[in-house]
Amino acid sequence: MGTEAEKDWRTWRELRERTVSGPYGPLALTGTHWLADHPDGRIEDVPGHWAEAGEAVRLTAGTGDGLTLDGAPFSGEARLGPDSAPEAARVAHGGRRLVVLRREDRWAVRVFDPESAALRAFTGIDAFPYAEEWRLTGRFRPYEQRRTVPVLNADGRERGLGLGGELAFTVAGEEHTLQVAVEADGSLWAVLADATSGTDSYRFRFLRPPAPAADGTVTVDLNRTLLPPCAFADQFLCPFPPPGNTLPFALRAGERQLSAGH
Repeated sequence: MGTEAEKDWRTWRELRERTVSGPYGPLALTGTHWLADHPDGRIEDVPGHWAEAGEAVRLTAGTGDGLTLDGAPFSGEARLGPDSAPEAARVAHGGRRLVVLRREDRWAVRVFDPESAALRAFTGIDAFPYAEEWRLTGRFRPYEQRRTVPVLNADGRERGLGLGGELAFTVAGEEHTLQVAVEADGSLWAVLADATSGTDSYRFRFLRPPAPAADGTVTVDLNRTLLPPCAFADQFLCPFPPPGNTLPFALRAGERQLSAGH
């Protein structure tokens, strides 16, 4: 039956597949529309008139547009801030959620469709078998000051990636480090590649260790290395690994790629 850690990993895997295949999970994303690319306020196949308005997006719609705002039929004008998640989006068109997004002072509208072709085609996520040897104890070394490094994103644009420290761990007697971001809840986030990237696994992956203990120690379970959102839909803006975050060995652990049936 495996160790408790392996059982937890299997539960994590099941939850992960349910999450990504949910009606508004990453497979449901069918478009990211930057408003600067639509100066006339019209987005193909998205009703209403959408315009940047300083610190908000101004939506104008008529009764025939079929939009709802906060669950009620909407017509008129509304000012919208960024949505925290598709499930929390204020605007909907039938079953679709129209998510307002802001990145570096640029506004966009994302469309999440529970009837997307990607959702219908999804058959699972391929992963390497669980191996206890990839469950490590690491140490978080915070930077004195948060750093921002420019990295290429999946859409071809360069953006700043905020980093709060480095995560050190040992594999086969050698210490390796990853530059990591620190999330609001204290957990860590690494964007990494390794010797399998682009061949036996997706071109890069994410790792989200829990918040370190008071002494800096943290469980680094590389079995939980996961696919970035852009592995599920091209419209996500995933950052590529920052300099130094390509591991020199084959990390045959964690999620590999979408199942071949996808």
